[in-house]
Amino acid sequence: MTLEILTSDSLSALRHGFFTRRGGASSGVFAGLNCGHGSSDQTEIVAINRARVADAMGVAADHLTGIHQVHSADVVTVTSPLDERPKADGMVTNTPGIALAVLTADCQPVLFADADAGVIGAAHAGWRGALDGVLDATIDAMIEIGAQRENIAAVIGPCISQQAYEVGPEFFEDFIAGDPENSRFFANGKEDRMQFDLPGFGLARLRAAGIGSAEWTRHCTYSDPDRFYSYRRTTHAQEADYGRLISAITL
Repeated sequence: MTLEILTSDSLSALRHGFFTRRGGASSGVFAGLNCGHGSSDQTEIVAINRARVADAMGVAADHLTGIHQVHSADVVTVTSPLDERPKADGMVTNTPGIALAVLTADCQPVLFADADAGVIGAAHAGWRGALDGVLDATIDAMIEIGAQRENIAAVIGPCISQQAYEVGPEFFEDFIAGDPENSRFFANGKEDRMQFDLPGFGLARLRAAGIGSAEWTRHCTYSDPDRFYSYRRTTHAQEADYGRLISAITL
């Protein structure tokens, strides 16, 4: 099966893609394009999957660059392929030939570009990272290496949608403690549960940062098991592990 790669017109000047699980070599609960070394999938199979992604991105396998994602607001500037993965959740570069890649399985994968300046970024933005400012920090890091704020385009890829994201009252309190206006990203659920709009929150943060454009591809990872891995869906199904989707961009 060939790879399925979702793209955006906003980033069309550069090679990029939000890869679905289709077209990979993994089997079992990981069936498809599992690109997560952190999973219990076979190491050599994950390497095959990542090599397919690198080929699709037009870079060498060791130039498909990732980080050790920890749900932080930390961002690294990449000038050459990384020998080790630093703990961070955002990356930026102005070096051609490097593909910045993030892994997700419900969290937001966000790709950024100022094509005119030749600056790109990628961020892994779960609720904690998004709340703590990883999207804003990625934009700031891009500007530090030559991007113009008003020329930056950002696209949120497949992630969990509000309909599938049930949270408790403590979660809600975390968000409104810093800004009561964040209540608009929550809808009433069953009993004391609420439904959180993760991509809506991400879009609001991106637009408030004053960049040129921001959008979401409108794909829900939880509700489409044939195309996407989902941590929450795996948890509900009591499966042993889950695959990781990859999203990447290169100059």
